[in-house]
Amino acid sequence: MFSLATPPLFARLKRANNVLIAGAGGGFDVFAGIPLGVALRDLGKRVHYASLSFSDLERLDLDAWLEPGLAAVGPETSGEDAYFPERELARFLNDTVYAFPRTGVRPLRSAYRTIIRKHDIDAIVLVDGGTDILLRGDEQHLGTPTEDMTSLAAVTGVDGLTKVVTSLGFGIDAHHGVCHAHVLENLAALDKQGAYLGALSIPSDSHEARAYTTAVRQAQEATPLSPSIVNGQIAASLQGEFGNVQFTTRTEGSELFVNPLMGVYFSVDLDALARSVHYLPALQNTRTAFDVALAIEDYRESVDDRRPKRALPH
Repeated sequence: MFSLATPPLFARLKRANNVLIAGAGGGFDVFAGIPLGVALRDLGKRVHYASLSFSDLERLDLDAWLEPGLAAVGPETSGEDAYFPERELARFLNDTVYAFPRTGVRPLRSAYRTIIRKHDIDAIVLVDGGTDILLRGDEQHLGTPTEDMTSLAAVTGVDGLTKVVTSLGFGIDAHHGVCHAHVLENLAALDKQGAYLGALSIPSDSHEARAYTTAVRQAQEATPLSPSIVNGQIAASLQGEFGNVQFTTRTEGSELFVNPLMGVYFSVDLDALARSVHYLPALQNTRTAFDVALAIEDYRESVDDRRPKRALPH
């Protein structure tokens, strides 16, 4: 049983000593785990970071590779300068960040198991920048599910440790057609199962928030042509900004809605979430990202009765 005085997310991770925070959706998603990682380290836990990468990992030196599906990226790792979120995070942390190339579920699960053995990991937190990882498959629009669901399927197949999914950036995926009434409906269904770990706001005036906004700003300065739109909005929300806050030419022509809900972690039990995703069993034996995308497309073509979009009350 949880308590108001102890956030369920931290109650679930209380007994963990070595925590892996992994970006589920690729790219800069892993940055959304920084506030949580800072808080866990303050509690005396060892925290490691990993990212399903969109970077050009083929440019890495051979000695960066631990196995074909897993690279160790440090602050001085050579690679692309215009876009390399894993190296920017490694520079901020002054530590190693693991990078997974875009693959299917089976190679990704193998890479996770390598990290687990190497660092005696006893808890994994999959972090999504946005909320599309919380969709079940019968919604009108799924956002960008391929990487999120590859990560979810890979980790649900790993046993013997605590597994959590947390999302940061509520509302951001509206740009990709996600209906956030469906997100809340799915969270309610998970709550009925005892699998919802609550909503936890990151205090704007906290060192966790300052660490995060500093990391995002440094990454924006290092990659001015491809800054993270998701993390940029979350960081703006944690600095008290509201509304159409523009910080990059990449969003010109789009009206943003930066708001305080973007700085809230929504967390669930990973295995329960995996069981709620209707098509996840079809992904288990995939080997490439194309296989995953094709399996999702096949499922979507078979779904005739999709939940209609509905607006949040206002």
